[in-house]
Order: sequence, then C-alpha cells, then structure tokens
Amino acid sequence: MSDKVSHMPAVGTKAPAIELPASTGKKVKLSDFKGKPVVVYFYPKDNTPGCTVEAKGFQARFSEFQKVGAVILGISPDSVETHCKFAGKFGLEFILLADEDHQVAENYGVWVEKSMYGKKYMGIQRATFLVDATGKLAQTWPKVKPEGHAEEVLKAIRSL
Repeated sequence: MSDKVSHMPAVGTKAPAIELPASTGKKVKLSDFKGKPVVVYFYPKDNTPGCTVEAKGFQARFSEFQKVGAVILGISPDSVETHCKFAGKFGLEFILLADEDHQVAENYGVWVEKSMYGKKYMGIQRATFLVDATGKLAQTWPKVKPEGHAEEVLKAIRSL
C-alpha cells in the first residue's frame, strides 16, 4: 500500500487525463469529449446495492443528459467483462470504464483507505466530477449518496 496521500483535484483546474478500456470494447479518453460537459463518476463495484442505485439513477435521466449534450463515464476497478454484464443487466447506455490498476482513481484522489468490520483496505470513494467543455473541473461531489445524485449533477450541468 502506498503511503502517498492523493488529493482531489480542485474545481477550476484541468481535469486529470483519463484513458481506459471501456464497456464499448474501445479505449476511451476524456479528451475524446472536448467541447461537451462530461460527468466522471467513480463507484466502488459493479452489482453492489449502492452502485446499482447510482447507475440506475444516471440511466433513468440518460435522455436528459443527452439533451444537454453531456457524456457520462462511470469508473470502477472492475474489469471490462464485469462492466459489460452490469450494463447489460440494467440496460445502461452510458460508458463504463475499467480502472483495474486504479491509476485514474489515484489521480482523482478517490483511491482511499476504507474499513469494513474493522478491517482496513484500499478502495474507491464514491465521488463525481463534472468536467466542463474546456476540460476543466466545474464541480465535484466528494462523498456521493447514490439516491437522487443524477438529478443534482443534471442541475449543475444546466447551470454551466
């Protein structure tokens, strides 16, 4: 376990680069979406209760995100294969990215020490970043509650 503490990038700064294998079968880069707002949301694990609620929330509002020209990227340390099954099971139309070595999560400051039943381990902190059309961070949600989160993000995009 590395002892370096990673910090979340600040609002107004350039969003850290992303280039990861996607559920679409291609590699996806954040820079592919220049000129559009991009929702980058980090979640711990496919098919877990909170992550499913969050993903279904984004899917329920998917057409509204499309209307405002926004792209949604969900990122977790799961494999592309797991992402494909998760997307298929819940009819997710947005892109899921596999950050298996959690390098991108570290760059965004969301690879953190967690604990469950007194056991400490490293994992993803549920967080969302809104990247504006110029590639800068417009807003961050460092500790996300899955219920109603998609609406909050949509509201933020509309106010860009």
